[in-house]
Amino acid sequence: MLCFPEIAALGIYLWGSERAKGPFIKMFLRLLSDVRWQRASPGWRSMTSSRHSSTTGAEPHLTPLPSHAQVVICGGGIMGTSVAYHLSKLGWKDIVLLEQGRLAAGSTRFCAGIVSTARHLSIELKMADYSNKLYQQLEQETGVKTGYVRTGSISLAQTQDRLISLKRIASRLKVMGIPCELIPPKRVTQLHPLLNIHDLVGAMYLPEDAVVSSADVSLALASAASLNGAQIHERTSVIHVLCQKGCVAGVETDRGMIECQYFVNCAGQWAYELGLSNEEPVSIPLHACEHFYLLTRPLKTPLESSTPTIVDPDGRIYIRSWQGGILSGGFEKNPKPIFTEGRNQLEIQNLQEDWDHFEPLLSALLRRMPDLEALEIVQLVNCPESFTPDMRCIMGESPNVQGYFVLAGMNSAGTSFGGGAGKYMAEWMVNGYPSDNVWPLDLKRFGALQSSRTFLRHRVMEVMPLIYDLKVPRWDFQTGRQLRTSPLYDRLDAQGARWMEKHGFERAKYFVPPGKDLLALDQSKTFYKPDWFDIVGAEVKCCKEAVCVIDMSSFTKFEISSTGDQALDVLQYLFSNDLDVPVGHIVHTGMLNHNGGYENDCSIVRLNKRSFFMISPTDQQVHCWSWLKKHMPVDSNLFLEDVTWKYTALNLIGPRAVDVLSELSYAPMTPEHFPSLFCKEMSVGYANGIRVMSMTHTGEPGFMLYIPIEYALHVYNEVMSVGQKYGIRNSGYYALRSLRIEKFFAFWGQDLDAFTTPLECGREFRVKLEKGTDFIGREALMQQKQEGVYKRFIMFILEDHDTDLDLWPWWGEPIYRNGQYAGKTTSSAYSYTLERHVCLGFVLNVDPETGEEQPVTPDFVNQGEYEIDIAGQRFQAKAKLYPFSSLFTTRRRKDEMEFSGFQGK
Repeated sequence: MLCFPEIAALGIYLWGSERAKGPFIKMFLRLLSDVRWQRASPGWRSMTSSRHSSTTGAEPHLTPLPSHAQVVICGGGIMGTSVAYHLSKLGWKDIVLLEQGRLAAGSTRFCAGIVSTARHLSIELKMADYSNKLYQQLEQETGVKTGYVRTGSISLAQTQDRLISLKRIASRLKVMGIPCELIPPKRVTQLHPLLNIHDLVGAMYLPEDAVVSSADVSLALASAASLNGAQIHERTSVIHVLCQKGCVAGVETDRGMIECQYFVNCAGQWAYELGLSNEEPVSIPLHACEHFYLLTRPLKTPLESSTPTIVDPDGRIYIRSWQGGILSGGFEKNPKPIFTEGRNQLEIQNLQEDWDHFEPLLSALLRRMPDLEALEIVQLVNCPESFTPDMRCIMGESPNVQGYFVLAGMNSAGTSFGGGAGKYMAEWMVNGYPSDNVWPLDLKRFGALQSSRTFLRHRVMEVMPLIYDLKVPRWDFQTGRQLRTSPLYDRLDAQGARWMEKHGFERAKYFVPPGKDLLALDQSKTFYKPDWFDIVGAEVKCCKEAVCVIDMSSFTKFEISSTGDQALDVLQYLFSNDLDVPVGHIVHTGMLNHNGGYENDCSIVRLNKRSFFMISPTDQQVHCWSWLKKHMPVDSNLFLEDVTWKYTALNLIGPRAVDVLSELSYAPMTPEHFPSLFCKEMSVGYANGIRVMSMTHTGEPGFMLYIPIEYALHVYNEVMSVGQKYGIRNSGYYALRSLRIEKFFAFWGQDLDAFTTPLECGREFRVKLEKGTDFIGREALMQQKQEGVYKRFIMFILEDHDTDLDLWPWWGEPIYRNGQYAGKTTSSAYSYTLERHVCLGFVLNVDPETGEEQPVTPDFVNQGEYEIDIAGQRFQAKAKLYPFSSLFTTRRRKDEMEFSGFQGK
């Protein structure tokens, strides 16, 4: 699960003198820098025949670099060698891997490689599972010993909340076919008799988790890649990457130039500086922290190598067997960032010991394994480890340089992710897309604004402890905040706004009414009914009965124009819905890939014959810009401008919104004068040039106001002043979430992704299939229409769920149809209208006997009995393909409601 040293794979040379600290003896070590070249294949040895240890003083013979390659990979750790291995497996041969020191001499050198699939995020779980399977057969494939031992792992729970968190993970593991068992404390002692279990309430056992020698895994991957044609050159530093017309053109090294079409930055902790050194800088937000663990001498009865790995997140430590003794480290609450400026060592060396800093983790270890107190400690190791702003690794193509790919920032999970991450990266490069949805890990989820060294230094000090902190629904980062704010931030904050962060932008979650306990709300962290339940309920009620204001300035906003008709022609090809509409009309449309999947879901306004205004989700700012620039004609007179910062967006939701705007604009705002999905530029109060749109993103009546930023405070003040007589109040994104989910509105990044088509989520009406106009993805959708869809987006209304007493759904919960796993949820919210929880998710139709997927028809959906698994407990749910308006116009008692399925197409 975590990344820490397998020093045994590299060899240990004892030197220096012993010195005592308390009851422990610490012995200084030096890692041998050479790594078992004799194990590799003959083809590998031919390239490394003159290799020497750095202690000999001899200059190694360096093979000349090629002048050209299809792809150059920088970094010879487990990530770089994995990418080379998988590229060669997919048929690419012209590969050059460059390492500034020696293979596996960076962070990989210190990785013991606990390989664990206990992950909250689905894509990380899949990467770890693939890595485990790959490492298991790698030694047989390559002849290089990898140290693979199936030990299993035990994750301990000291609290009921931690046990709930483990149960959520277990429910996902089981449906993926990964053996997993929730066990009582007594069973823990049977699996690992040295553990103290007096404070445990339970644990999760994964029998197929393993350990490997990460350095040897890297050598095995490199050996296989070289046999498939890849060239590997050590002691070669990349100075910078050359670009021409926004594309990778070559790499300049300290040994000469290599022309190439693709470059992969797998430089680990050096990836940040390497990205900035390019002719066209690439922002890669990661930062290193010191990571500590200790090594002990063998126990009196040496610990078996197959002893399960222990993860004690409440104690903030991990423990694994190591040469008959143990290796144990953890993630302290007060981490130490390092290497804030510039490059550091070519090869990572052991950093300075800090026993005072490690003491809390040592104390936790002794509480968990009291018999260790008399054991000799061989060494306290201190090595650098890279962390990212959101605890997820970074992969994908740079948004501003085509052909520049990144795989870095593993957050101490490099060994678990190495195989799977390399596989997805290779697929991305060869096929143009990976085989699964990797958006949660995509480099383009970040903007350059999140690469400030100060921001990163402060954020990783929070991220490293969070690795073991309890993950509850809707928790928020506390550092690096107020980076991007609307002009209304201070005004809203003074009125009780509680904030969340999205893409660096502050957004109000809800507003605390006067007299409420602010501290209690700020600290509300639970898997059950939250303290803000009634507050959000009141905001939802106001949206339905009066009028609410939500600041939605964070939404991404682009303007696209041309001198002629080219803007329309290009956008008709890039978007799936028909944009050839009269001026002022708003079109909801997808931006699809060639497989028909959503790269973006947005609203586009036709401002005039040659100009369009595009509104997209907040975290689409970088991804959407990159996609548009990549697919627009290079030599066109098309003009694309990011105007996100130019406009403050106010969402006026509710039946009285029309009254508020009528007073402020002195213009009729009724549906007859201002039809749905229409945009007018008009005056509001003293301000002019306001783009007023008759939509709310929730299905409720109301308007979106896009206000030039200099008028934001004035318009907000006027709206609030006039709205007093209509019961106006501020509202936040939690109310918005409840409203949109109960209306079955899907959001990109949560419900929609690059593997979801409009036909699968009931949006056929937003596609111009029958108009004969070509667009990206049209061919795939036509084929899907003929063959049928193999998954469908469904609304689920929980039937026997007690809002006050039961665990709340979050996202990712397994969906069962007639007792068989059929899919998972993508988002959920409590519907204050239905007085029940609503989950959205996708259902598959898999034959239980053959395992083959079959089309999901309306009859298939309607004839099933459904359950949603929340942390191992299943709740009955009624499935609906589309919501009925009657559910939202008439309020009825729970026991009187009848939910009939959709019987149409």
